[in-house]
Amino acid sequence: MSVAASLVQGVYVVERDRQQKREGSQALASPWWEFFNFQMLDQLEDNVDSSIFGAIYKFKPPASHSNLSTDGCPCYVIAFRGTLNKTDSRTRDFELNFDIIRNGLHSTSRFEITMQAVRNMVASVSSSNVWLAGHSLGSAIALLAGKTMAKEGIFLESFLFNPPFPSAPIESMKDKKVKHGIRIAGSVITAGLAFAMKKNNHNNRSGDPFLALSAWVPCLFVNPDDHICSEYVGYFEHRKKMEEIGVGGIERLATQHSLGGLFMSAMGKESEPIHLIPSANLTVNLTLSPDFKQAHGIHQWWRPDLHLQSTLYKYK
Repeated sequence: MSVAASLVQGVYVVERDRQQKREGSQALASPWWEFFNFQMLDQLEDNVDSSIFGAIYKFKPPASHSNLSTDGCPCYVIAFRGTLNKTDSRTRDFELNFDIIRNGLHSTSRFEITMQAVRNMVASVSSSNVWLAGHSLGSAIALLAGKTMAKEGIFLESFLFNPPFPSAPIESMKDKKVKHGIRIAGSVITAGLAFAMKKNNHNNRSGDPFLALSAWVPCLFVNPDDHICSEYVGYFEHRKKMEEIGVGGIERLATQHSLGGLFMSAMGKESEPIHLIPSANLTVNLTLSPDFKQAHGIHQWWRPDLHLQSTLYKYK
């Protein structure tokens, strides 16, 4: 977790170095990967604003460690930064954040550049040697890339920090009964609309598209005080509760759809809700966060004093 977060931070600092024209000995980025014996092989550049939004790292253990096992270590990590609120990258990053909300990230050039890099790397070194990592906007890009590859039967280890979940902040409500009631009502409405649309769409293939993705288990890292990602907690817990009260069938349909996505589909627009996934290893940071900046920041994930709770959710 802390290594993946540090590699993502490296992408943030590389772009800050670029914007502030820090080069050579003045650049500040390299310690973020060199400390963990990685080298940066390539940078991913946005074709709209020329900002660096991602990087490809290679693990290079020192010769002195040749007798140590590297089991569980990636050979390559493709990491993506999130929104950088700086002059040279702010506009493009916020445009892409809006694309997440309207389920349109899959049609952007940044995602096309991402998929080209991911496919090229997997083709050259095999999927078992490649990890994905990202924070905020970058975690949405990594998540969509991972989902796309999983649909093709290629499952990439993924570390997604503070991934956006576009939804009303139901998880922040204090009254558990009201919160649960709202979620049940939302599930019934969403499942009903999805069923009606599926019935009217004669070209729709039968089957459960989530089932094909269920073997892919990305690692999600969320903070309940961060309204951008906190809905993942309720998303998975609610699925479990619906199974317990005997209405899991409704939730299995509802969990695959969002009301916004259904509305856009009804309007004839292509929609890919990034945040809806069947399985995940969900890690929640229960450490008190004094403000939103702390709750959403990448820096929290390498702190040594975290109070973490991890739960494995498998779709079935």
